[in-house]
Amino acid sequence: MAGPRGQRQGTNNESRHVLALEREAVSLVDRMPELLMEADRIASTVAQGIHGRRRAGPGETFWQFRQYQAGENATLVDWRRSASSDHLYIREREWEAAHTLHLWPDISPSMNFQSHIAPVSKRDRMLVLTLAAAELLVRGGERVALLAQMSPTASRNAATRIAETIAGNSDSGMTNDGLPPKTSLSRFSGLILFSDFLSPPQVIRERLEGFAGNGVAGHMVQVIDPAEETLPYHGRTEFLSPSGDQRWVADRVEALRPKYRARFEAHRAELAEMAKRFGWSFLTHHTDRPASEPLLSLLMRLQGSASGYRWMSASSDVTERAS
Repeated sequence: MAGPRGQRQGTNNESRHVLALEREAVSLVDRMPELLMEADRIASTVAQGIHGRRRAGPGETFWQFRQYQAGENATLVDWRRSASSDHLYIREREWEAAHTLHLWPDISPSMNFQSHIAPVSKRDRMLVLTLAAAELLVRGGERVALLAQMSPTASRNAATRIAETIAGNSDSGMTNDGLPPKTSLSRFSGLILFSDFLSPPQVIRERLEGFAGNGVAGHMVQVIDPAEETLPYHGRTEFLSPSGDQRWVADRVEALRPKYRARFEAHRAELAEMAKRFGWSFLTHHTDRPASEPLLSLLMRLQGSASGYRWMSASSDVTERAS
């Protein structure tokens, strides 16, 4: 019977949930400057040897002035710039082959997990990867956006804007279900998803097939704590749900390890096969590994597919294994 006591309990549970969200939002805002600095450091490391695609060509955006060369059409001369010099100059516009890449980090409650064998939580690593990817892509001449939250930009402060947007929306439940929001993207745009992808494969497929069916080129970066894959626990172990309202106790957890790992690998294989059918790529990163590894792999794929902007297939992906 649901009487006043039940109503009070429901109200108290809701209040605790709201307070938990507020604490998480404050924690995220407090951590953002540190995460931004970490992302910038990683981006600078990965950027060595990575070259962008910006160059002169057809487009509307000013690129540079260069000296007029004999035989070129005189209508190309910028007479205002040339009037201040002894030489004739041509105004070149930027070659508009820059693409828009939409980034999406999963900051749902399950991403707060951090085991005893990982130096960072999944959420912090995912945010660093997102911000560093934005920094690298903008350096390479691309436009970046935060999926359904921030419009595309090629500004050098793109990573800062993304961080501010995430922090500003951290208490709005924008990623509460651990899946990217349903939204429409223009054909041939790119989508980079950072998540643990531990939702049922069918649920993930239903959410992503709309993007793939519209010609969006995608890349799935699975961020996993190594303990989630190896189950390195012994004896009686208690497991709590991300919200803390559910618990399960295993008396001899090591006895479950073979079946658990087999199921985990089967789940990952389904994700890789799904990405392959979409024509997307799939990469796994463990939080006990350097953040530069998945970024370098991702950026090298993008750079290597500049003509036609085709992502490499899932079968050519390298999966970083936890040591």
